[in-house]
Amino acid sequence: MSKPTKTLGLITAPGYPNKLGKDLKCELSDLLNYYVSERYNWNIEYIEDALTGGTANSLEVLGATLDIKSDKEWDFAISLTDLPLFKGKKPIVAEAFEDENVALISLPGLGSIPMYKRIRESILQLVNEMYYGSSDEDREQAEQRIQAKDDDKHEELKNKKSTRLVGKRAFEILSPIQRETPEEHESKVDVRFTIKSRVSGALRILSGMVRANRPWAMFPAFMKIIIIAFTTGSYALVFPTLWKLSNDYSTWRMFILSITSILAMVVWVILAHRLWERKADGKSDYIRKLYNAATFFTLFCTVTMYYLILFLLFSVAVIVLIPIGMLESQLSGSIGYINYFYIAWTATSISTIIGALGSALENEEVVLASTYGYRQRQRYEKIKDLKEERKEAEEEKKEAVQEKKEAAQEKRS
Repeated sequence: MSKPTKTLGLITAPGYPNKLGKDLKCELSDLLNYYVSERYNWNIEYIEDALTGGTANSLEVLGATLDIKSDKEWDFAISLTDLPLFKGKKPIVAEAFEDENVALISLPGLGSIPMYKRIRESILQLVNEMYYGSSDEDREQAEQRIQAKDDDKHEELKNKKSTRLVGKRAFEILSPIQRETPEEHESKVDVRFTIKSRVSGALRILSGMVRANRPWAMFPAFMKIIIIAFTTGSYALVFPTLWKLSNDYSTWRMFILSITSILAMVVWVILAHRLWERKADGKSDYIRKLYNAATFFTLFCTVTMYYLILFLLFSVAVIVLIPIGMLESQLSGSIGYINYFYIAWTATSISTIIGALGSALENEEVVLASTYGYRQRQRYEKIKDLKEERKEAEEEKKEAVQEKKEAAQEKRS
């Protein structure tokens, strides 16, 4: 006898959450059979929807999730949003309406790494909560069921506790996620997972936002700058002045020069491409500061990668271009291959400041798409277009119904 089917729908915001939806679809069916119930065949579907990533109000996200679930006739629905969500000052990691079988996960609330595993465990926990209930008795029964399972199966799951959103990892110890069952008068939410500490919560949210921005995806836009910087630095390598500077600089000065060059590049990119969020109606000052901090640290990670690539290129160049004998003739003191390291380091910092500043990024759209403010503006435009399309479709439908009525009246007359 074949088992009945339950369908879980994943609704993802455009961009990175959409990629997660594709990856999760492949393995969730078997995991739900293990973690929730083996009485059903679990079918996984996913769609992309701009509204789930276009509002910072968790109730609006859940409302949109419920509408889609009803239209698609799913049994359960979970939205994955890359926006930070808050209840007062507390970051929201996940919420669920048990009666409606809908839930949401705020990806920044899960931190940075390993993101995929945390999302997978969060989905399993939320479906478990919606399926069995969130009361103490329901959680105890769910706990007993999980503990009765063969522990050797699905060892990749760190979380086998019925009251935890994700398994214990180092980050969860430093910044624990707490489970809440709100009072009935507070909201329709039956269970909510938040971060208790504002300090660790802010760090978790910020690291998660930087992760959602995907600094490595921005790196191809810097290829033109790398070429210009390397060309400038390579020309400077043939002059003994650069060798003497690297020989006279102390290690702490070299570090200061590196940080200065990286920060100069970050600031230039922000200013040149107008990435800094300004005060605007409808956006809280705290959210604006989070967006700007995420933009800064995303660029800092990208420029640091750029700096390391440039350093590797110069390390090869100094070995090829400068014979050790020439170094010995120009520099004082004990000369060895360590001098090559310092020359490459100096050339990297100076060429970053001189050669790269003022250059245009190869693909501005890639950089803009890696910032929250730009993505939100794009999503708002998309939501606006969708609403206009729906409105036009409704008007056309009304006109068609009216025409049918008029045609029917003419026939009767």
